[in-house]
Amino acid sequence: MAKNDWEIPSNLQPDPTDYAYDLEGALRAVVGLRANVPSDAFTASTLGTERVGNGVVIRADGLVLTIGYLITEAETVWLITHDGRAVQGHALAFDQISGFGLVQALGRLDVPVMEMGDSDALEVGADAVLAAGGGREHAIETRVLGRQEFAGYWEYLLDNAIFTAPAHPFWSGSALIGRDGKLLGIGSLILQQGDGKRRMDMNMVVPIAYLRPVLDELLAHGRLPRPARPWLGLYALENDGGVVVGGVSERGPAAKAGIQQGDRILGVGDEEVGDLAGLWRKLWASGPAGAPVLLRVSRDGSDMAVRITSTDRTSLFRAPRLH
Repeated sequence: MAKNDWEIPSNLQPDPTDYAYDLEGALRAVVGLRANVPSDAFTASTLGTERVGNGVVIRADGLVLTIGYLITEAETVWLITHDGRAVQGHALAFDQISGFGLVQALGRLDVPVMEMGDSDALEVGADAVLAAGGGREHAIETRVLGRQEFAGYWEYLLDNAIFTAPAHPFWSGSALIGRDGKLLGIGSLILQQGDGKRRMDMNMVVPIAYLRPVLDELLAHGRLPRPARPWLGLYALENDGGVVVGGVSERGPAAKAGIQQGDRILGVGDEEVGDLAGLWRKLWASGPAGAPVLLRVSRDGSDMAVRITSTDRTSLFRAPRLH
């Protein structure tokens, strides 16, 4: 879906008269983002080669904050302003822990800067605006439904994610803007709750609090200058009170060690695993990337222990091209 082909229904768009800050000005700080990734890139098969989303200008020199999966292994990045101008960008950094990505505009964006707010103070029930690039027609009034842990099947975990509804249909890299006009988080996912008869769509937003303590390091190094977490290449799901392997990355350590789809994960080393968050925490406690991980699994009624040599996920990524 091309972003300019749709608009948020007018009754869901934010009304500037309801806000004490310059809403229209704040929305101009949100830009569209288009990234192209080589077909032979590691993430091309899962995330695609053409990625479209959003970003938020957080510094006067054209630094743009987005969600990292949009720019992972990107060969070219374009930033599109509210008035349709396209400025080339460079994929500057990707934080594997939070999921944030940073892009540096290579030309003048001439848009306002959005100040970062205090996402730790954001309470359940608070009103906010979730905005994609393109102005008020692409912004939606939303409410915070929850603040809680989120575990992703791709070896990802946030301790205090933000969940909002109604959901934004173009959520990737969108800006969650608080009542004070400041940036509180970046849109990451759309999730569904309920059954087919009564389904609620909501967005998972990464709080801006995850960026503040690491921003300088990301700008200096492109990633956090510390040992990488061990990665197995597992896609795991919670099922029937436990954790099951939903798939494996063909080039990942788990596949090479013989882990198969459908294996039930019993534990890591001597510690039992009961849920997805517990699995990732125990995995990351095994040591840095490269550390051996003893994964205990059940397959066809038989229990077994599989020794896996973990790796650094980013070692499989193509480096961004310098401009």
